[in-house]
Amino acid sequence: MSYSTILVADCEQVRTITLNRPKRRNAMTPEMQAELIAAMNDADTSNCRVVVFRGAGDAFCSGLDLSALHSMHNKSADDHRADAERIAILFRTLYELSKPTIAAVHGPAIAGGTGLATICDFTIATPAARFGYTEARIGFVPAIVSAYLALQIGDKKARELLLTARIFNAEEAQHLGLVSEIVEPIELDARVHARALALAVNSPQSQAATKALLAAQNKAWLDRAIALAMEANAQARETADFKEGLAAFLEKRKPEWKI
Repeated sequence: MSYSTILVADCEQVRTITLNRPKRRNAMTPEMQAELIAAMNDADTSNCRVVVFRGAGDAFCSGLDLSALHSMHNKSADDHRADAERIAILFRTLYELSKPTIAAVHGPAIAGGTGLATICDFTIATPAARFGYTEARIGFVPAIVSAYLALQIGDKKARELLLTARIFNAEEAQHLGLVSEIVEPIELDARVHARALALAVNSPQSQAATKALLAAQNKAWLDRAIALAMEANAQARETADFKEGLAAFLEKRKPEWKI
């Protein structure tokens, strides 16, 4: 398959999907989201045994691209719902992928980038990695990713990260259970490769069945949580706070919230 925003390569039964917009710090566009979904679906039916996610350049993924933010002013309610549905499909496809997944995080993974990095089965990061659910800073709702975050770390800790919208480092992410291990930058490639090969020697049927079982145990809850999140995501884009927060962000000023 041919892609414009990502690179896909196979080596030793390991498929690597690289977010490839380094000049934009691998910020997500609707096109990238669609390509990631397509690449994961292709990996799911391929002969690869493990899927690794990386970011080209100095960031893993800086969140939603400015071009996508600019275009939100002119979108209809149906457009916003379509955007929410695409994001929901992206994260659900990653969560339910039958192959083990690894995120190699060497720099910032912010907002949707945090979701992509931490929903993977394994997240291997360097000390320079940074994470954050920053949506509240621009009046948005970190809706869809919140379902997975609450499932991973619990309601109380999820509330703290989502409501403060603060950036946190790899050490704290590991303490929360969002990062599997931290390695020095020079060791990242070798450690990811070693983990991938260790996973590749296990039974693929057993791994797929285990992942399917874990996903099935959470299915009813996730179905409901994501349905609510998609609606919240779409509704948030119509609010006065989001319009002000987005304008302030694009104009590089502090937002003026109205009670």
